[in-house]
Amino acid sequence: MADPTRKPAILRFDGLCKHFAGVTALSHVSFEIRRGECHALIGENGAGKSTLGRIVAGIHPPSAGTVYLEGKAACFNVPLDAVRAGIGMVHQELCFCPNLSVADNLCLGNLPTRFALLDRSAMRSRARAMLAEIGADIDVDAPIASLSTGQEQMVQIAGAVGSGANIIVMDEPTSSLASAEAERLFDLVDRLKARGTTLVYVSHRLEEIFRLCDRVTVLRDGQHIETAPIADMTMDRIVRLMIGRSVDEYFPKHLSAAVGAERLRVEGLTSPGRFQNITFSVRAGEVVGLAGLVGAGRSEIARAVFGLDPHASGGIHVDGRPVAVRSPRQAMSLGIGYLPEDRKTQGLILQMGGRANLTLPILDRLSRFGFVRTTAERALTRAFFERLRVRASHMDAPVSSLSGGNQQKIALAKWLACQCGILLIDEPTRGVDVGAKAEIHALIDELARKGSAILLISSELSEVLNLSTRIVVLREGRLMGELPREQAKQETVMRLMAGVTGTLAQPNKTLGQHG
Repeated sequence: MADPTRKPAILRFDGLCKHFAGVTALSHVSFEIRRGECHALIGENGAGKSTLGRIVAGIHPPSAGTVYLEGKAACFNVPLDAVRAGIGMVHQELCFCPNLSVADNLCLGNLPTRFALLDRSAMRSRARAMLAEIGADIDVDAPIASLSTGQEQMVQIAGAVGSGANIIVMDEPTSSLASAEAERLFDLVDRLKARGTTLVYVSHRLEEIFRLCDRVTVLRDGQHIETAPIADMTMDRIVRLMIGRSVDEYFPKHLSAAVGAERLRVEGLTSPGRFQNITFSVRAGEVVGLAGLVGAGRSEIARAVFGLDPHASGGIHVDGRPVAVRSPRQAMSLGIGYLPEDRKTQGLILQMGGRANLTLPILDRLSRFGFVRTTAERALTRAFFERLRVRASHMDAPVSSLSGGNQQKIALAKWLACQCGILLIDEPTRGVDVGAKAEIHALIDELARKGSAILLISSELSEVLNLSTRIVVLREGRLMGELPREQAKQETVMRLMAGVTGTLAQPNKTLGQHG
């Protein structure tokens, strides 16, 4: 007898296959997504999750198999076909026209006109309404290029929701959001489900899956492994289905070792409109976390230290010596490395291969008489590909052809190969699966144990709390306080991030009083 509570399928995949230049992304995938549910798609990097989402959104045509929408075979030749069929997508990799305003980007596919001319007033009003729907306070006249990655993510979510889509594919929607912004997104998902919207939710964050989703589909190596109600799953079972083994929470070993000499100190670091009067230090063997909401200035501070902000002023000391860092080349000569939050535009050259990206900062070390020692370069690349489990058809495959998580691994490997004494790490596990995440945490710990000084920025507060020796908390470009590990509880840090200090901490009081 049929289950009367079972919702009908709105999407069904039958034998779906997708091949890219020697790589099989999906192989004979078959399952269904029910109307009005939040359906999780999970798996390791390269498992095929994003590829499946892009097929639904009309970005990639399947190589074989059929997508059924409302019981009828659907053929989307271009994304606009999917949009017209009521499908929207929040992409993992941000895709905007950076020189246009927020309002321009939000209305680009359906520009309002008046007497055959663009109605800019109506466009701004529509954009404000779309942002208000998701609780985002962003200036609609601001150029996209001026926004933080987290703000760009919110704009993209507003565009998908504001399109009125019946099905929304969300590919790592919280990867650039701080905890408060993520909570607003979770509330939005609940409201969308209550309206009957169907959500396909791709995420590596298992706690989100259990918080939001009704059912879950696990993919591994492009194949369908299992689809089941979330109530029938545990985190350990999901991890085992994803990667074939369990992963225990990593406890950093550098915390039990004594810290060394001060490697990096910034004093009164200021950049007009971004942050002001920032002072902190990082010692050898330490991981210092920078915590704050989107727009707090975390990434901007890292960029300034790396010489990417010509307007920054204040003091920077490396190994006790005052230095003027005016360019990334100068920062690298001082032993400073920087993993940026946006790998696509800042961290990698997408049209180049993995080997070329990984060795780019150290070509001088791999060269002799002006020629690169290819054998040494290949051996180094192969070692890091194996160490980080990078999945690619070969080491010279264009980085643009890899999954987002594998791109992130190459961006990190580039700086690991540099052996920097000071490493600024911004969102190290963004878009990375649970197995690789544990491995990256172990790598960060290993670097600290070997004496590197690490400044860690992450939107995942649990990541900052787990790895950091001390945590510096920012709010709206200002320093709210610094907490040693034993005082850095989640509630304490979140209250500082929100500006609710009470008696929990006094800004600047603990600065410099460590080691």
